[in-house]
Amino acid sequence: MASAGQSEATENNWYSSERLERQLRDYIAITTKLIWQRQAIFIAATLLAAAYFDPAQAFACYAGVVFTEVLDLTLSRHMNNWKSGSFAQARRFLWWVMINTALSAGAIALFVITIAIQQGSGGHFTPLFFLFAAALFAAMNNHQLVPALVLRLAIYGATFLFIALLDIIRWSPPISSNAWLEFFTVVFVVYFIVDCSFVYLRLYRQGLRQYEALKQEHQRTLVAYELKSQFLSTVSHELRTPLTSIKGSLDLINSNSLGEVPKEIAPVLKIAGKNSVRLANLIDDLLDLQKIETGDMSFDFDTMDVRKLVRESVDASKGYADALGMSLDVELPQEEALIEGDHTRLTQVMENLLSNALKFSPEGSKVKVSVQIDENAVKIAVEDSGIGIPDGAEDKVFGRFSQVDGSDQRKVGGTGLGMSITKGIIDRHKGHIDYESVLGEGTTFLAVFNRVKA
Repeated sequence: MASAGQSEATENNWYSSERLERQLRDYIAITTKLIWQRQAIFIAATLLAAAYFDPAQAFACYAGVVFTEVLDLTLSRHMNNWKSGSFAQARRFLWWVMINTALSAGAIALFVITIAIQQGSGGHFTPLFFLFAAALFAAMNNHQLVPALVLRLAIYGATFLFIALLDIIRWSPPISSNAWLEFFTVVFVVYFIVDCSFVYLRLYRQGLRQYEALKQEHQRTLVAYELKSQFLSTVSHELRTPLTSIKGSLDLINSNSLGEVPKEIAPVLKIAGKNSVRLANLIDDLLDLQKIETGDMSFDFDTMDVRKLVRESVDASKGYADALGMSLDVELPQEEALIEGDHTRLTQVMENLLSNALKFSPEGSKVKVSVQIDENAVKIAVEDSGIGIPDGAEDKVFGRFSQVDGSDQRKVGGTGLGMSITKGIIDRHKGHIDYESVLGEGTTFLAVFNRVKA
């Protein structure tokens, strides 16, 4: 029980550290983002004060404000170079933010107080408006760190009350005078600013909680995804060894290497042999898919001629085409079609494209394979005369465990992984694959790669 409680406390500390870091980074980000907006306000206020009051005092106060802005930029640079994970460092940054906040708010408060003192009696609209703008700006943009917001608003609030009480202290006017009216109005304004700060604070905290919930859900999803990938890899590897033994034994029996197979048993063994091949292909596809998802599929990129790749792939598929009563036509350019690619993986791509075209084309038809070259690309086109693909079926074509004909009575078998693996391999080559199709007339798949010029 003590261990569980300690673990929970550690987890809570980790999340509080992460939350403080998030708030600090958000605070610094918005502070840096709005620096020129603040400077425009400060410069306008300074010029106005210099025109109607003491210019020396106005520019001296502005210099103090600029100094605090430089401190904020310095802190921002240190924050951007900060490596995550240290709660002690986060606390130190928080203290620096508090010091900068006190200096910045103090400089602004001193600015408006000097204007109020120079005004004498008769209301202090200009300094109070400047202070109201600064306080509202803080309520809207400094809500990420509550201690910094409270400190800044406390300094501004005290300055509000000082200016409002200035004439009251000077002249001791009756309660019915404008000086007291101004004081009560200032109290109302301070309440309004505090209320606004709570509104923005609630909105920010709500967004922060949603962000943390999404992040935790994302982490749980990543864990589940990793477990799924590990399970898929383990099961596939464990199945491959016994299946290889079963397939090898069936091949020996069906080839009559162990003696003549009785006629009654031969058809059953042939079916078993075919199904063992299908299972082996499925396991290979599952392993390839898992490697693509995790980024573990190895690639050996080298400059290669796509024409040679297509010739080899078509020659390897002729036996399958002959068995289906179909033919393969090839159209290649005279010029070299060079790309940076992995010959083994792109051979796998061609096998998937050719077998897909042959499977979905009627007996006696032709599958046309061509290579096209333009200024910056090499394109491989595989054109069949099959049933075609309906509009909006891209997700099924390149999806996992899916075929356009997904019915239980579909005529063409397969795992539904071939085109997904093909797309994954082409994506790793920084290419892309697409298709054009007309129902009842056929489909052309087009794989496009970046051309390497000789």
